[in-house]
Amino acid sequence: MRLDDIQIRDPFVLREGDGHWLFGSTDPNIWDGPATGFDAYWSADLETWSGPFPAFRPDPDFWSRTQYWAPEVHRYQDAYYLFATFTAPGRHRGTQVLRASSPQGPYTPWSDGPLTPHDWECLDGTLHVEDGVPYLVFCHEWKDVGDGEILAVRLSEDLRTPASEPELLFRASAAAWARPIPRPEFPLVYVTDGPSLHRTADGRLLMLWSSFGESGYALGVATSSSGGIRGPWMQAETALWPADGGHGMIFRDAEGTLLLALHTPNRTPHERARFFPLDETPDGLRLRG
Repeated sequence: MRLDDIQIRDPFVLREGDGHWLFGSTDPNIWDGPATGFDAYWSADLETWSGPFPAFRPDPDFWSRTQYWAPEVHRYQDAYYLFATFTAPGRHRGTQVLRASSPQGPYTPWSDGPLTPHDWECLDGTLHVEDGVPYLVFCHEWKDVGDGEILAVRLSEDLRTPASEPELLFRASAAAWARPIPRPEFPLVYVTDGPSLHRTADGRLLMLWSSFGESGYALGVATSSSGGIRGPWMQAETALWPADGGHGMIFRDAEGTLLLALHTPNRTPHERARFFPLDETPDGLRLRG
């Protein structure tokens, strides 16, 4: 199959060996109803894909049964770790870690429930390792705070438990391109989605993240002034991807080309993964062409 054949949101690409693994939110309706799990796809050329392969299927006693979102797979030490968002009635949404011995899975729960604060509504956790120390970077939802936040928490070396209190990195309204959305709960609501870290060839630390801009769902870039996870974080003036797409990440293909992966359009069931060549610039990132 080709990318146009695969309904997927929040795409994440892991290059491994002689090919690429594609993960994402793959239930036909991720917003409601019972969740099936997460599927994976494999490709040697990023054009023709095999699959789907069942990367995660919950056991009967797994705590969450709906809204399985944004899986990311990271190779860490001697295994593969899947970070994903789950929720359940009477429970707060959060990011839990699953583990497998191969990128295809099957993945089984590794952390004891979510690593995000249990009394917060959180989503889209990603792994960032800095100076050998693992961090979970995640979103604190607008549903709690109005102005959505992105935070970091240090993890234990085995990725099973948080090892610090969460530290605020920035709020969505810090970006000039972000726009509030109408919601009755707060006077102004700003969304934070999908943080993803990228270290440039010259050592700068960049973060991709999504919110809503003038033309709908969008993706922007922030740069850490210190070069480390604690920032301070400076926001690009304009969105890298300004309309009808987002939740991106960066990877390299077999030739070493830097690629942006995101989903567009932002409408179920039409969302698809798309890959676009990128250049690193003194100001951050630029889409080619």
